[in-house]
Amino acid sequence: MTVERTNVVIAGGGFAGLALALALRQSLGPRFGVVVADPAVARPAVDARASAIAAATRRMLETLGVWPAVAASAQDILDMVITDSRLDDAVRPVFLTFAGEVAPGEPFAQMVENGVLLKALLDRAEVDQLDLRATTVTGYETTPQGVTVTLGDGAVVQASLLVAADGVRSRLRDLAGITVVGWEYGQSAIVTTVKHERDHGGRATEHFLPAGPFAILPLTQNRASLVWVETTEEAKRIVALPDADFHDELEKRFGLHLGALEAVGPRKHYPLGLGVARAFVADRLALIGDAAHRVHPIAGQGLNLGLRDSAALAEAVADAARLGLDIGAPDVLERYQRWRRFDTMTMGIATDGLNRLFSNRSDVLRLVRDLGLGLVDRAPVLKRVFVREAAGLSGEVPKLLKGEAL
Repeated sequence: MTVERTNVVIAGGGFAGLALALALRQSLGPRFGVVVADPAVARPAVDARASAIAAATRRMLETLGVWPAVAASAQDILDMVITDSRLDDAVRPVFLTFAGEVAPGEPFAQMVENGVLLKALLDRAEVDQLDLRATTVTGYETTPQGVTVTLGDGAVVQASLLVAADGVRSRLRDLAGITVVGWEYGQSAIVTTVKHERDHGGRATEHFLPAGPFAILPLTQNRASLVWVETTEEAKRIVALPDADFHDELEKRFGLHLGALEAVGPRKHYPLGLGVARAFVADRLALIGDAAHRVHPIAGQGLNLGLRDSAALAEAVADAARLGLDIGAPDVLERYQRWRRFDTMTMGIATDGLNRLFSNRSDVLRLVRDLGLGLVDRAPVLKRVFVREAAGLSGEVPKLLKGEAL
């Protein structure tokens, strides 16, 4: 049996896996071998969702040469409005607003459709001649010298490091015996795209309703991406409604401030929960993206967290490789884990707390949170801190997220 040799095998060709592969190839050159294994690289899944790309993430994508293919279809988020009300309230008072720039001419986030971004990453991977394999990682064995990876097409690859970027239900995480701390919320997010009559002006709106947040996120061409949280049973009911009845439910929550509405994208629902891996690393294995964490979409940070993982791991590996060190050694992987796990836990706790605070019918909690929102709205310094946090520019930021090449 022939055993191939490379430096890194990445299981998963989604956002985090491809970004990591590009970062390693561009920083360490073509002689540094990177294999990306994922059946989807041959036929990318259709993903009608859109994501808020934080300023730091955009800087990373620019540095990797991906952003130019995305920029024309990206929508700047120029400001954000937060309301808190009941579903049947005639008026939804605004309790908090955020300006949308972290620096002159640089919005704190931009909306990009997931399919557009994934295609841009795959196209760049082809330009950089990455070794993309349309197969799975079925197993692996570690030795003090490396890791032997078995692929679904029968190939065996010897590497120094295996990266699990294989999603929420990560098989590699399970094989490593890494458990996940978390729980289900009993909520699901309905996701669809709507077209509206009037210009949104780059405004994102988040209505906090008793069942969960209803987020209106601006897209190009007078469209908006919706992230609409309900209990799981209610979400299933709403998604299955005939078009006219679905429109009625949509209009009840969206309102008519942007004129006539039309749902123009497929509607799907995704179960929500919190999950953080007890460890982000094991022997010659690193977890990134959804394999490492799952958070509530209330803050729109899921994709950004995954790309921060990619940036941090790429920097740890590149620094070790340039020094001639073993890139899969425990101290290299521990540097990555220290860098990312605390940030991820903080975000998980924050989103969990926000969801519990706002997704309920308590009048007492509503009074307390509205008072808190009002106080924040009158504190410009605090608002600037929140904007920089949302933009991914606070704390110890990896070089790629600063727009610096590795």
